[in-house]
Amino acid sequence: MRYGRGGAEVRAVDGLTLTVEPGTVTSILGPNGAGKTTTIETCEGFRRPQSGRVRVLGLDPVADAAELRPRVGVMLQSGGAWLGVRAGEMLRHMASLYADPLPVEPLVERLGMASFGRTSYRRLSGGQKQRLSLAMAIVGRPELVFLDEPTAGLDPQSRRATWELVDELRRHGVTTVMTTHYMDEAQELSDHVHIVDAGRVIASGTPSELVAAGAQNTIRLRTRAGLDRDSLAKELPEGAAVAEPEPGQYVLTTEVDPAVLHRITGWCAAHDVLIESVLVEHQTLEDRFLELTGRELR
Repeated sequence: MRYGRGGAEVRAVDGLTLTVEPGTVTSILGPNGAGKTTTIETCEGFRRPQSGRVRVLGLDPVADAAELRPRVGVMLQSGGAWLGVRAGEMLRHMASLYADPLPVEPLVERLGMASFGRTSYRRLSGGQKQRLSLAMAIVGRPELVFLDEPTAGLDPQSRRATWELVDELRRHGVTTVMTTHYMDEAQELSDHVHIVDAGRVIASGTPSELVAAGAQNTIRLRTRAGLDRDSLAKELPEGAAVAEPEPGQYVLTTEVDPAVLHRITGWCAAHDVLIESVLVEHQTLEDRFLELTGRELR
């Protein structure tokens, strides 16, 4: 997918390939401008691909839009509601478009929308618009739902309620594809993650697979200064490193498991070293994301 012309042309999506398994939650992560929203909008049928092949539930999202529409829920960044309509009216209108929608009132209660159901869309806060957009995306009982930044602007309670709802959709066999800038959200909810940069998928896997493929974990020890670091390193897996950035504070970069911790404490006992504190730090999905995409602002 290209924008602009000539020398100013930008490839928003460039040979991107990904597959989503049914009944799973798949997150598409990437820096601003990486091509996430363009990819989602192409799958939703709002953009026609300039090359390549896109299939959603086995159908062409543009040519087969009428057949796909009842089976797919879409949460847009722009909201998708009319400015003058009341929130509750908009949701009831969306429900009326489907043959077997979810009951509206329990959904309103579930997402805490009762307090603003009679408020016009233009007067809603950002978080209220997000909750309405989510409700509109799922009220038709979709087989597949696209969520573009579903918890942006939400307070912690609403964010947690959204997480629970996404997990419930999965338990009912609904396939969810979402974009998010919250790495903890992707790590908590996703069965599979695709990291996108410059219009291409640069890494894919489960959250645990992506984290395991990154930098090693860290153990921080506090004890007396001047330990024989080379001797301690020999007790650790191959490739491990032991540093003493400050006297008495040691950083051990290594794979961490119970056997490694046992060898470290055994070495300390053999060398009459009293450990004052030990802290195990595990890499997160955010750490891996920054390793792959860089720390520079976009």
